[in-house]
Amino acid sequence: MSGAGSQLRDPPASVVPLLDELRRFMDERVKPLERAVLSQPFVESLPLLRPLREEAKRRGLWAPQMPKAWGGQGLSMLEHGFVSEVLGAVPFAHWVLNCQAPDAGNMEILLHFGTPAQQERFLRPLVEGAVRSCFSMTEPDRPGSNPTWLETRARRDGSGWVIDGTKWFTSSADGAAFAVVMAVTDEDAPPHRRASMLLVPMDTPGVRLVRNISVMGHAGSDWPSHAELAYEGVRVPADAVLGEVGAGFAIAQERLGPGRIHHCMRWLGVCARAYELHVERAATRPFAPFVPLGALQMVQEQIALSRIEIHAARLMVLDAAHRIDAVGQKEARDEIAMIKVFVARTMQAVLDRAVQAHGALGVTDDLPLAAFFRHERAARIYDGPDEVHLAALARRALKAHGVKVP
Repeated sequence: MSGAGSQLRDPPASVVPLLDELRRFMDERVKPLERAVLSQPFVESLPLLRPLREEAKRRGLWAPQMPKAWGGQGLSMLEHGFVSEVLGAVPFAHWVLNCQAPDAGNMEILLHFGTPAQQERFLRPLVEGAVRSCFSMTEPDRPGSNPTWLETRARRDGSGWVIDGTKWFTSSADGAAFAVVMAVTDEDAPPHRRASMLLVPMDTPGVRLVRNISVMGHAGSDWPSHAELAYEGVRVPADAVLGEVGAGFAIAQERLGPGRIHHCMRWLGVCARAYELHVERAATRPFAPFVPLGALQMVQEQIALSRIEIHAARLMVLDAAHRIDAVGQKEARDEIAMIKVFVARTMQAVLDRAVQAHGALGVTDDLPLAAFFRHERAARIYDGPDEVHLAALARRALKAHGVKVP
């Protein structure tokens, strides 16, 4: 821990009024729609959910992670952490406030690396909620944990670029207005300078949505989907490059650091909701006449373990957010790696205990637990699998003692 201390348990005074309003909004408007939304394809729920987005704007809750000059709330990483914890209790709540993945990450890199023209064309409608976007980096035949090793190529052709390649797990490509595509632009450059990011409108000739990939039996549609995309002779202008040519890896790292924090903050909300349901079940479900399930010592132990692990995970995440605000994500890379592993594993354990406590009900869609379980198992894989973060932490620890690890 970097010394942020126990004061992180409570939100800064600056964000308390917003959190109070957000909790009212969640209780009054968002949670009542949960069962209806989770019982049907997301695209069919849009008529129910779009009015909530307009209401979020009116109530001063919109895009908490974006600067006020862009229509957001201008929250720091730490302040946004408390917001995201509240939102994580409902699977679609981040979408309602327009701070959902992958759009939140794309907003950040467009804000920091986009030209004024790119920001006007792509960022402004994204922040306003008029369009969605996707991030297209992972490939079927290459490890997603190594963004320096890509097959997709973007070659210069006259005044522009031509992109060829296949991507998959391009989250939310179905219905997106544009993609941020990672492609090799200079095969002879050093590994970390070979690739660039290009902004590609999804209606560009040659962009083909091959399929929405079925994940644990759910193919998804519209926002919560994972697509396989083919880029076949896709021609874009020279100014489609985001940032400098060859800066794709560096921008990806800038995107992934805050992205991992955003995910961990959301996972804390998932944990809190699962724990709340777990305790309620133990207190109200009879195990025998006049004896609640919670009277069993083994059930009590499961509740206690979840509470301990959530508390530890929460302090770790808030400490990492505090450190990013104080010294930047490069200096906080160890804290980011630690929470990415620890919080994802905590969430999986807490969800599993909550499902078990509910018995058969736990695996039905009458509760959000099954939806959380389906969608969040991937938390230990995306944005770097556990093994990559563990290895990086160990290498840096050994390097401090003069040990070189390949």
